[in-house]
Amino acid sequence: MGRNDNDVQALRRMAGLVTPMALRVAVTLGVPDRLLGRAALVEELAVELDVAPAALELLLGHLETLGIVERTPVGFETTDFGANLRVDAGNGLDDLLHLETAGGRAELAFVELAHSIRTGRTAYPQRYGQDFWADLAEHPALRAAFDRQMTYRFHAQLPQIVDGYDWSRYSTLVDVGGGQGSLLAAILTAHPGMHGHLVDLEATAADARRTFDAAELGERAQVTAGSFFDPLPTGADAYLLFDILHNWDDEHAHRIVRRCTEAVRPDGRVLVIEGIGGMRAGSESDLQMLVIFGGRERRIDEFRALTAPHGLVLDTVIELTDQRCLLEFRLTAS
Repeated sequence: MGRNDNDVQALRRMAGLVTPMALRVAVTLGVPDRLLGRAALVEELAVELDVAPAALELLLGHLETLGIVERTPVGFETTDFGANLRVDAGNGLDDLLHLETAGGRAELAFVELAHSIRTGRTAYPQRYGQDFWADLAEHPALRAAFDRQMTYRFHAQLPQIVDGYDWSRYSTLVDVGGGQGSLLAAILTAHPGMHGHLVDLEATAADARRTFDAAELGERAQVTAGSFFDPLPTGADAYLLFDILHNWDDEHAHRIVRRCTEAVRPDGRVLVIEGIGGMRAGSESDLQMLVIFGGRERRIDEFRALTAPHGLVLDTVIELTDQRCLLEFRLTAS
């Protein structure tokens, strides 16, 4: 096989949809969980899952090639490698791949990537008829899956995020759109002199309250149910936007930043943590933000352009992890 043939084969592998979809369907059907430690014949499993036996055998055959399942004398069984796909694996893969969760559903919007490239707008409504956030608001199960996924996505990086910045400079910190509260809880636990205030939508805010109760943070952690497009709790030393702005186009990002600058103390700070274009954001993430949300991984100069109209000046850039940077902004007059 010549060099060009090798290139063609490599490109075919890159472009192939068979394996990504086979993994997603396997997770959606619950195959890794069902076959974990309990081998089953194809006919038996097909009845349990209510699927076509011949088609299921084709799926299991490909999963065997991938090392997800293996054949035994009594049927197919999940391998140790495949066990990473089980629901309780604690790695977020189930919420990312399951076709009926927020993450798995969102990635299917990539079939409309051409729409996003032509228009510069999100592809999600092109596939589902409404934007991602409206979908979450309408379907509580999607919202719950999204919240879990957002918690998983940075769990391993929590120590770096907590240790990589001097959070103790602030006596009060508002975590804007702070999700289930794991980051704010870690910061407050590491710095007993701090008080925190988390703002997120009602269902997510309820989860955050449970997180703070479990961490025994008492009155040091307050929760407000609300949107970051509405006025925020005022007078804190710092307002944190963690993985928020890249989910939004410029119009909505301006509204979020404006709410932070309205609320922060004159000598306070607005902190942005997320992947930065050209620094800690990969090309896949760039396309995900566009297709799913209509946002993007902004570069430093784009953050300056976004924040300057609101009186913010970029003071510091810290590379916290291999995926995220922290941008520290101050008000022009401070």
